[in-house]
Amino acid sequence: QVQLVESGGGLVQAGGSLRLSCASSGSGFSGSVMAWYRQAPGKQREWVAQITGGGSTNYGDSVKGRFTISRDNAKHMMYLQMDSLKVEDTAVYYCNQRSLRTSEMYWGRGTQVTVSS
Repeated sequence: QVQLVESGGGLVQAGGSLRLSCASSGSGFSGSVMAWYRQAPGKQREWVAQITGGGSTNYGDSVKGRFTISRDNAKHMMYLQMDSLKVEDTAVYYCNQRSLRTSEMYWGRGTQVTVSS
């Protein structure tokens, strides 16, 4: 069983930076695609970025050029460096792990990011 725990959220002014972390327990981390999603109040959950076990990355258009996703397979950790934050980045950010072997998906409980103007 995989458990995901996010950390690093908080309150920041527009233009500032935050770094989110996701700790994964259990097996299969290096063979999984890791991703960040976010959900703002009253909106659907939105895909933010993903990274494969080999380090290939993809980003949503709204965060491209401002956010950087990374992972450390040895530590079972994933990160999201968020720069040039905007008010519209305010949301609960969720860590997601998807096994390429079984297609099982796991979610963390989320961490709140609030960007003030």
